Amino acid sequence: MELQHKATSLWGNFFKVTMVQIRTFHMTWFAFFLCFFAWFGIAPLMKVVRDELQLTKDQVGWTIIGSVAITIFARLLIGWLCDRIGPRLTYTGLLMLGAFPVMGIGLAHNFETFLLFRLAIGAIGASFVITQYHTSVMFAPNVVGQANATSAGWGNLGGGVTQFVMPLIFSVFVLGFGFSEAIGWRLSMMVVGAAIFCTGIAYYFWTQDAPDGNFSELRAKGLMPAKKTVTGNYWRALADGRVWILFVIYGACFGIELTVNNTAALYFADYFDLGLVEAGLMAACFGLMNIFARTLGGIFGDNYGALWGLRGRAFWLFICLFCEGLALMLFSRMNVLFLALPSLIVFSLFTQMAEGATYSVVPFINKKALGAVAGVVGAGGNAGAVLAGFLFKGAIDWNDAFLILGMVVTVASFLAFFVRFSPEQEEEEKANFVEANIETLRARADKAMKEFEEGMAVIRSRQEKTREPAQ
Repeated sequence: MELQHKATSLWGNFFKVTMVQIRTFHMTWFAFFLCFFAWFGIAPLMKVVRDELQLTKDQVGWTIIGSVAITIFARLLIGWLCDRIGPRLTYTGLLMLGAFPVMGIGLAHNFETFLLFRLAIGAIGASFVITQYHTSVMFAPNVVGQANATSAGWGNLGGGVTQFVMPLIFSVFVLGFGFSEAIGWRLSMMVVGAAIFCTGIAYYFWTQDAPDGNFSELRAKGLMPAKKTVTGNYWRALADGRVWILFVIYGACFGIELTVNNTAALYFADYFDLGLVEAGLMAACFGLMNIFARTLGGIFGDNYGALWGLRGRAFWLFICLFCEGLALMLFSRMNVLFLALPSLIVFSLFTQMAEGATYSVVPFINKKALGAVAGVVGAGGNAGAVLAGFLFKGAIDWNDAFLILGMVVTVASFLAFFVRFSPEQEEEEKANFVEANIETLRARADKAMKEFEEGMAVIRSRQEKTREPAQ
């Protein structure tokens, strides 16, 4: 059954944190931002780590794969947990438990222990599924695409911010406090882990599962399906071919982003002969596009949905993915910095718009198993990153690896045409979309009437004062 009282406006209520939907939106993107920051926090410091632990190119490649491999399984589990116990408890647990390997990586002393902690840290990448789930249950169909895209995009922004912030934190410990480089990168990760742990506590107290309360309360009132139905719905969702198509598609956009986040700093350092901070700044340009790019993908997804229904959302997804593949191939051929950077930015724009477009489709696949769908599709991103990671651990040059990935993405874009919806679902979602827009207009009319009445009251008050006889 459909949850009620979802927010029908995001930007119009953006600062109204008294609304649980808006407060949850801000908590989800901030929590995901910190998780993404920690997930790839070690990437811009890998030059230091590589030298200290004497890692080979092959071993660096395995750490890239390891950082995203465990997330595949974590996202599948997290989606099920969201449906069963709710996003609030799931996120709280993930943040607080995930903080320990982030801080614990400082104990690594060789390749094996470093890889072990890198694997464990990857579990916090499952935070993406909770972020998308939580905004999906809080926002109505007319804005769910942009709400999902913005919360995820601003969270992914952590992957860009970490590229230049972590070298700065590292520099503070080394240059400011005089620690050695070997201690500096370890202390830097401990700072991030502590921040994640504190955010987990805040998430528990400042959010709730749905607009009308937590899942336990809603189930007690008969407003949600019982827990025992969750597993059955999960397996039914896995039998839907559209879920697996989106699994592949998300691997071709988010999987590529994860790969670039893990490799960009080293790529610019090795291929363009840049220092640690300079390479980090170049790599950050890719992630920083999340400020608006993924949001654009969601906004256009909602607009295409308004014009052409659910099939319009799928067509917009094709456009983004196709352009991403072309832009990635272009970037792979750039061998001078002043050409490589602009092509990286264009490539980043379409990559993140494709991610936003994907999750403007996901909420409409199976509403009874939203966690399952979000989890499987999200896992596809990491599966794509794992497969892409093998290209960067072999003998192939990294620019050629990017070229191959661009070709794969271009071909995968045509899968979007196979994400289809029944005429009945198209009509149902069209009605829901219209209802949400009517609710938005009603809220705006109520606000305008309230402002009009307040204005008239002020005018009447002034008129009464002018009528009073002079004393």
